[in-house]
Amino acid sequence: MRANVSRVTQNGRIVIPIKLREKLGIHRGIAVSFLEEDGQLILQPITKRYVAKLRGVLKSEPPVLKTLLRERKRDK
Repeated sequence: MRANVSRVTQNGRIVIPIKLREKLGIHRGIAVSFLEEDGQLILQPITKRYVAKLRGVLKSEPPVLKTLLRERKRDK
């Protein structure tokens, strides 16, 4: 894995290197998700390919969505 370095601007913006944007299908208008995991920042482009990979994720036992809704209701 080769490191690509970019600096954060005063306004909190960063530039994603062009080779990574091309490889990951990130272009103008693409939404990205920021996840924090074990002290690392993960940037996930929300592309058609990514969404297609998610199909069926919520069909687990017990259903993840029902579990989350039940926990939210309990927390209220």
